[in-house]
Amino acid sequence: MHTIIQTTDMVPTLHLQDNGVPVYVQIRDQMLQAIGTGALRPGEQMPTMRQVAVTLKVDLNTVRHAYTDLEQTGAIVILRARGTYVAERPPPIDVTRQAKRVESLAQQAIALSNAAGVDPIDVAQRIVHISNRQRSSK
Repeated sequence: MHTIIQTTDMVPTLHLQDNGVPVYVQIRDQMLQAIGTGALRPGEQMPTMRQVAVTLKVDLNTVRHAYTDLEQTGAIVILRARGTYVAERPPPIDVTRQAKRVESLAQQAIALSNAAGVDPIDVAQRIVHISNRQRSSK
């Protein structure tokens, strides 16, 4: 297991596990979690891909894959020669694209749950609980 010490005050600690989940997925999901919980706030600068790769001792292309996925979901904005930032707000999307994203996220959650030996229904119920708690605290 590798651990990344916080490279800046706004970046949560990342950790990699040898659990069969691809490294880029672990990085992507931990960044999404940090954004979702508010540990990384809209407009804040992310660590560079190189910083993450060097600290985690992984290939730069692995981190690039995670960041590209994050950019495609609208969670981050990559500005060439200026840095990577948490998106201010998700871009407007059409209903069809939204349905595809929801389906993809659901399939990922099921796959990750099964790989971890956890019932996907338990994960879904926990997601609803956490989401309700976050909404009520806003």
